[in-house]
Amino acid sequence: MPSTLIGPCEFREEIRKSRFITLAAPITSPADAQAFIEQHSDLDATHNCWAWKLGDNYRSTDDGEPGGTAGRPILAAIEAQDCDQVVVLVIRWYGGIQLGTGGLARAYGGGANKCLQQAEKRLLINRVAVHCSCSFSELALLKLRLAEVDGLVTNEDFTANGVDLQLAVGAEFIEPLQRQLADLSRGRILLERV
Repeated sequence: MPSTLIGPCEFREEIRKSRFITLAAPITSPADAQAFIEQHSDLDATHNCWAWKLGDNYRSTDDGEPGGTAGRPILAAIEAQDCDQVVVLVIRWYGGIQLGTGGLARAYGGGANKCLQQAEKRLLINRVAVHCSCSFSELALLKLRLAEVDGLVTNEDFTANGVDLQLAVGAEFIEPLQRQLADLSRGRILLERV
């Protein structure tokens, strides 16, 4: 199951006198990726190579390195780590020693791999929107059961009779959660897909 990063991370290394800094961060849109790249690129560096993946969308660039030696290996590292909704930027300062195409691919892909390996991640769960109502006394237990299946409360409206809730739950957890909530409320709490 794919995962994304909890927050930004960084990895630094020196390979044959060239300095590499790898930065990675979670994204929610191509605009987020572009903003991260523009904000963190170093114009004094020799190369600012990057790749991002967002579902079926992805982009990468070699930024002047020989074709296929930087952007593609970074993207391959993102996919090898089973990451999604992630941008990776590798900044290189040339140290005077040629690395060759294989060396460049190993340096860029390896830096991206190491950065993503050490990053804190969370699983990406496809959630379905559902609606339910409960009494005030049932709310705390409902939220506890929801947290057990990594569900989210997206909206709650307090009414005179209780609480109307909009939830986001993984599709595979809807039926078990429905059974638990029915047992908890003697059949009063019903989950309805929105």
